[in-house]
Amino acid sequence: MTRPLDGLLVVSLEQAIAAPYCSRRLADQGARVIKVERPDGGDFARAYDERARGLSSHFVWCNRSKESLTLDLKQADDVAALKRIIAHADVFIQNLAPGAVARLGLDAPALRATHPRLICCSISGYGEGGPWSARKAYDLLIQAEGGFLSITGTAETPVKAGISIVDIAAGVAAESAILAALIRRERTGEGDIIDISMLEALTEWMGYPLYYACDGASPPSRSGAEHATIYPYGPFKTADGVVLFGLQNDREWESFAAIVLERPDLASDVRFRGNAGRAQHRALLDDIVVPTLAGLSTSTAMARLDNAGIGTARVNSLADVWAHPQLAARARWGMVETPNGAIPSLMPVAGSAWTGRMDGVPALGQHTAAILAEFADGEAVGISRE
Repeated sequence: MTRPLDGLLVVSLEQAIAAPYCSRRLADQGARVIKVERPDGGDFARAYDERARGLSSHFVWCNRSKESLTLDLKQADDVAALKRIIAHADVFIQNLAPGAVARLGLDAPALRATHPRLICCSISGYGEGGPWSARKAYDLLIQAEGGFLSITGTAETPVKAGISIVDIAAGVAAESAILAALIRRERTGEGDIIDISMLEALTEWMGYPLYYACDGASPPSRSGAEHATIYPYGPFKTADGVVLFGLQNDREWESFAAIVLERPDLASDVRFRGNAGRAQHRALLDDIVVPTLAGLSTSTAMARLDNAGIGTARVNSLADVWAHPQLAARARWGMVETPNGAIPSLMPVAGSAWTGRMDGVPALGQHTAAILAEFADGEAVGISRE
């Protein structure tokens, strides 16, 4: 089996989530990823918690299939060792504080001056240049700066995302740009310099609400788990629980009115034509939809929704997701080794001719001796992947 990125060497001077998530996705596709960490504790995400069988949940998620190399970059010899390794790399990723790699002589222009085929990717809060380039940036801070908090939550209270949405957006943007740069290098023989801004990654994802509020128009309202501009769309109470569903067009509205509400007359009511009409008359429709669903059991409501061809979902707990029948049926769970034993891990990518790598989560510095010996004289001799 040949994976798309087999044979590529990625060196990542990384911490937290954005860069580790990017490099893990490259590892999933076959790239060899050398993760460079500090000797005194390593990537600080290792210490976020101990919930994943004694290990950090964030670290286990973002760091399988990598080799851990510990270097003290305050020491000239260790910086020189890292430069020898980077000389053989296809991709160099870093998300240190702004200016840190330049002080080490590892900034992208300096590296590309001697390694023109190298692809350098930097991830930071606000990107190079501009008045905010040196500001600290964490996921929640960028959620605020990028407007995400202004549209998320309830009318009374803004709420942050329950996952590291900014880091994930930046990691995916970095992965996409790196893959594009690899294709370009095949055509031109030249590497590239990629500058990923967490603010810009999130702002791209904010496209719909930004355009909805363009030219000074009012923004989408914070509406909890309901949709701010589509109706009906969200969770509704039943006699014994909750159903969540959404309508996308008039055809679905007609079916919903006839089968779920048992009110076919509503489908011909001109006030409710088009989503704009239904959204405008949300309060009036609530007086019909809410009590109807509240008078049905969850199973009956789901049966009617399914019969009407309406998209529905359960409001699952995390335990439900671990046991989700669709993930099991598609064989998406595998086991990866960790310093504390094997743990389940999801593989979200695959092709018809390959499956993603699911090698172990490394202990701090686990591969240091082997990697330093491999690149001691600037000549890569190859080591086994763990």
